[in-house]
Amino acid sequence: MKKIKVTQVKSIIDRSERQKRTMQALGLRKVNASVEVEATPQILGMVNKVHHLVKVEELA
Repeated sequence: MKKIKVTQVKSIIDRSERQKRTMQALGLRKVNASVEVEATPQILGMVNKVHHLVKVEELA
C-alpha cells in the first residue's frame, strides 16, 4: 500500500468539533506537524474532510 505525508497548514481553532476530532485521529496536533500514513480508503476519506486544513504529498 502506498504512503502519504499529511501536513497541517492551518489552525483548528474555530473549526467544528468533527473536524477537530478528525485532525486528532490523523495524529495532527499543531500547525506544521506532519505524519506519514498508509493511503487506505478510510484515511483518504478523513483527509478529504479536512482538505482545507492540510497539505498532502505522495511518498515513493
